[in-house]
Amino acid sequence: MNTMRKGLSVGLNTTWELGKIIFPITLLVTILGQTPVMGWLVQLAEPLMKWIGLSGEAALPLVIGNFLNLYAGIGAILSLDLTVKEVFILAVMLSFSHNLFIESTVATKAGIKMWIVLVVRLGLALVSAFLISFFWKGGAEKAVYGLISQSEEQVSGFWNILWLGVEKGFIGIVQLAAIVIPLMIFIQYMKDLNWLATFSRWMSPVTRSLGMKSNTSTTLAAGLVFGLAYGAGVMMQAVKEDGVEKKDLYLAFIFLVSCHAVIEDTLIFIPLGIPVWPLLLIRLVVAIILTMVVAVVWNRIDAKKAHRHRKEANYES
Repeated sequence: MNTMRKGLSVGLNTTWELGKIIFPITLLVTILGQTPVMGWLVQLAEPLMKWIGLSGEAALPLVIGNFLNLYAGIGAILSLDLTVKEVFILAVMLSFSHNLFIESTVATKAGIKMWIVLVVRLGLALVSAFLISFFWKGGAEKAVYGLISQSEEQVSGFWNILWLGVEKGFIGIVQLAAIVIPLMIFIQYMKDLNWLATFSRWMSPVTRSLGMKSNTSTTLAAGLVFGLAYGAGVMMQAVKEDGVEKKDLYLAFIFLVSCHAVIEDTLIFIPLGIPVWPLLLIRLVVAIILTMVVAVVWNRIDAKKAHRHRKEANYES
């Protein structure tokens, strides 16, 4: 019962904190959408966005999601009339690249260079968007956002526009709360029942297959379950206590910047009305392939360095 209360309390607090971001952004974007301002922004972004299969207005959730967080980006999407393909591309991009300032700072505190985190996250977002746009020819129908009805008609009158924004913002918060609160209760149970340690043991074979030592499993498990920002404390402690080497730390973070908080970051896209399983599979497959490629390249570089050092030592002797 105490675990339930703590989880509920964390869930409500999280919903409140997220609501303070999502509501005003949804309200602002909705109001802008009923004015000429949105048209001007769309025209400015159109050439670049067309390259990755998006309309100009889709730049708003990308900018907001990267500068703020995933929830804010979703709040912006909820205010726009986009196609299923556009929403899916945005979801994939934002799953790779969101909350750049906070999560990238967390990585640097663990010893990862900022530019590596930014190149990996932004690079994966742009490349994945281009490939999805190029290979997927469907998804031209309008997206339906859960409880939010889409309307093609312009709303006239300040109070009507304001009420539309309030309505969309409130419904968006309700939908996200329905996911966030149970999620936080579940995470609290994981903490209290010490499931993270069990999950870490399960992860040991995975970490070894990705080219990392088994002592990296706790860091990997913490990031997969809690995310880079929420699981920062667990990850930092694991790095300190488990003595994770530099190479394994880099490989773990390369994997996690591609695929972290897999439960939360996947479920949170459900209100957008897109298939979440392909989203999860894309993140997992990309993270596994990228990490294994980097591990192979790193090992070859280390082998060449070791061979050169042996030759130099033999020459000197």
